[in-house]
Amino acid sequence: MKRRTFVRAVGAGPAVGVASLAGCLERETGEEEAPAPSDEDEDTLRVATYSSMVTGESPAGAWLAEAFETEHEDAEIVWTVPKAGIENYVRRAKLEASIDADVYLGLTLGELVSVDEILEEDRLFERLQRDRLGRDDRVRDELRFDDPHDRVLPIDTGYITLVGDETELEGGMPDSFDALLEPDYAHSLLVQDPRRSDPGLAFLLWTVAEYGDDSLEYWTELLDNGVQVHERWTASYRESYLEGERPLVVSYSTDRVAASAAGRELRQHVVGPLDREGYENTEGIAVFADAPREELAYEFVDFVLSRPAQRELAARNVQFPAVGEEYVDLDERFGEHAHEPDESVTVSYDELYGNVSTLLEKWETEIASYTEQRFTSPL
Repeated sequence: MKRRTFVRAVGAGPAVGVASLAGCLERETGEEEAPAPSDEDEDTLRVATYSSMVTGESPAGAWLAEAFETEHEDAEIVWTVPKAGIENYVRRAKLEASIDADVYLGLTLGELVSVDEILEEDRLFERLQRDRLGRDDRVRDELRFDDPHDRVLPIDTGYITLVGDETELEGGMPDSFDALLEPDYAHSLLVQDPRRSDPGLAFLLWTVAEYGDDSLEYWTELLDNGVQVHERWTASYRESYLEGERPLVVSYSTDRVAASAAGRELRQHVVGPLDREGYENTEGIAVFADAPREELAYEFVDFVLSRPAQRELAARNVQFPAVGEEYVDLDERFGEHAHEPDESVTVSYDELYGNVSTLLEKWETEIASYTEQRFTSPL
């Protein structure tokens, strides 16, 4: 698989404030925080994450907790899903308040950059103590997290692409960004707000990689062609796309794996790379600095890279595993239905740092402010 980087400039401009930036990069969260366990409870590990990791019919988090507690008889996992996502911990760090979590599961590079832009030299997460890990060498070399301070270990990865219903698309699936501007795809595409949604931000960065400083002009043309913007992937995919409201949505290249498992018509779940590409979106795990349960935290980090944990994360999150194929036994549906684009678009830490806030501010000013689209309620 070929890789290319985000090479064009996103333009200069003023940075937004702490609250604004953190809100822009909010993950798909919405649950209340769990009560923090007593500091004396050394066997209770507090794991922060986003809501879909621990909610739904068969969430990965529930399996991880049960399996880890089975291996560590005295241990207990307590999940915390703050409404403000990573901003919750940024605020607490700025105030020098205690952090009510030991581990963050599901961290993306964009979130890490936002933390570092706001906290500057004050690190929220500690540099990984590699000598306390036994499975970190299983992570695929091409998937190493691009962090200059080595704080994050990948747990899974996915590729943002289009997903389409070919039974409703008379012109077939669009094969390029420019094709999305054609009359055949007018009022067809569902996207997510990059200020609120992780796949939404990924799609925005992908358009910048494609068009550079002209990316917002491209978004204006998408608006002219009737693109519909939702706050969350949940609303755009589950409530709109699956309900047949529109035949195209920004989603993941593993979509057909989940569709097959759910018994859906696969012609309504066609994966559509643009220019044979997909935007690579890797999730990682990090240990909070000064975590009081550091030993248990590292045992959990290492556990997440185990063979059964990687299988279940891939199956339940419908993402590609972080480890090499010799270290995971995937469901046969992955081999049959998961699509890996010919090329992956990637963005480095250095290219993101100092640019994400400016880009989102420009998107808000030039795109969100000039559309009459009513965003759906956050889920």
